[in-house]
Amino acid sequence: MPALHHPQEASLVRTFGQRFSSTRRGARLARLLAAQQLADWGVARGTRLHDRVTLVVAELAANAALHGRVPGRDFALLLVCDTARRTVRVEVTDTHPTLPVCLPPAADAEADGGRGLVLVDAVADRWGVRERCGPGKTVWAECAPG
Repeated sequence: MPALHHPQEASLVRTFGQRFSSTRRGARLARLLAAQQLADWGVARGTRLHDRVTLVVAELAANAALHGRVPGRDFALLLVCDTARRTVRVEVTDTHPTLPVCLPPAADAEADGGRGLVLVDAVADRWGVRERCGPGKTVWAECAPG
């Protein structure tokens, strides 16, 4: 990401926000559009930062579509690229009231799911959950180059 590697450049914050249907297709589209937006911002495909952010979006969007789904409600994705802080922040908001839980990595080795937040915890520099005004919550994660 050229803007993140040149401290002499002016601070710049870029954002991308979009709502998606709470379906597997919506989660897939969120991942694809996030990957394209990162590339448009100069975060080259195949770089560690691009791969980490894309994985975080994929996991959080899948969680919103599968576990945070409320019939008739979408989920929202917000990407924030902050050159001053040298971070890309991912926020996924859904309207389901239940807060996510990060299971221990060895909770159930045979389970088909339950590892999304474990992956987010492993690849993001930091992450968390906050309540939102109205029903639901926002799960966020930040990744920096390196």
